[in-house]
Amino acid sequence: MEGERQGMTSRRRMLTAMRNEMPDRVPVAPDISTYIPMRHSGCTPQDFWTGTKTGIPHWQAYLDAADHYGLDAWTAPAFGLPMLYEDAPVEWQHHSQLDPQRDAMVSTATVRTPAGDLHQESVCYRGDQAATTVKLIKNLTTDFARFRYTQPMPTGVDRPALDTFREACHRRGHAFGVTIGYPGFHSWNSYVQGGVEALAFAEMDTPERLQEWFGWDLARGTREMQLALEAQLDYLLFGGSGTITMASPALAAKYALPALQRWSAMAKAADLPTMLHSCGRNRALADMLVAETDVGMLNPLEPPPMGDIDLAEVKRTHGWRLALMGNLHTTDVMLRGSVEDVRRESLKAIRDAGEGGGFILSTGDQCGRDTPDENIREMVRVGEEFGAYPLDMAGIQREIGRLGG
Repeated sequence: MEGERQGMTSRRRMLTAMRNEMPDRVPVAPDISTYIPMRHSGCTPQDFWTGTKTGIPHWQAYLDAADHYGLDAWTAPAFGLPMLYEDAPVEWQHHSQLDPQRDAMVSTATVRTPAGDLHQESVCYRGDQAATTVKLIKNLTTDFARFRYTQPMPTGVDRPALDTFREACHRRGHAFGVTIGYPGFHSWNSYVQGGVEALAFAEMDTPERLQEWFGWDLARGTREMQLALEAQLDYLLFGGSGTITMASPALAAKYALPALQRWSAMAKAADLPTMLHSCGRNRALADMLVAETDVGMLNPLEPPPMGDIDLAEVKRTHGWRLALMGNLHTTDVMLRGSVEDVRRESLKAIRDAGEGGGFILSTGDQCGRDTPDENIREMVRVGEEFGAYPLDMAGIQREIGRLGG
């Protein structure tokens, strides 16, 4: 077994950890899914998201950045399953213009459907990601029938796009994974004006409308899962940022859990490793996943105040069943901290959750655009110096003590 672990590729190292097993060393995969690749590629936000001027797709910018820093690439946040959809009688009309007063690009969309029109507006400030300021659904009772036309049923996968990404991952020695989102307030918030507050009122006033939405998302997602299991993936990520930050555990159990139960069981039957991303509070979600689903790994396990995770406690409680990925603080440590801070907190994370494998050293959600290069590189150095299995726990603790931890 020791010989089999020597010199693993990044792909094998990541997949071994995802299966809650012991690789050659702790994989190091800080979440740099958006802002760092954008900065590294030199693209403006508009060019980065559209690719119209640079010709660099998001996934390629991510892989280039991961290789630049020497990371074990975590590709799924940079690539959703490229779907083909049934024809829908819907027409999108887009318009963009620069607002010089705000130094921002303002984009509007009118969506024409047989049931009536919907309108959306987004604002993209220089150097930042676009944010939706006017959402498609203003009133669930009147707008949901229109909105459904924008969510057609998948019919297949864009094989050339999928194959291009898979081949690029494997050529570079990285695991190939994609993201599938699951239903709940965390997802619906993106489409409803008023966000979580409006959804909370709908839960009380028109719960049948949310139940209809859930049923539609469950059916579409189940079809996506069927297609994903035919796509020769290395792993699958269930995406649900803020699952129990934007809703209570009871609402997550009502709307998110049934999908996760069904889809993780499908993946387990196909022997496909699964992980779940949900930033914010995660502790109750960890209990839920272990007790009621077949999801294999949870990330990003954010520490307070962004989350509610004690990494060592979760490892003790659920490490026998759930692999873990996290959890350096993305602002206090990665963005504003020194190299010594990053080194100390990386060592603590390995100490708290690395024993026995089933751990990927990462960050608590995404690194900000201005995260220093040297801080990202220090995470990699710590993994290379102290992450080899079996872990030298005494050496790790001595180094933590030297750094004042």
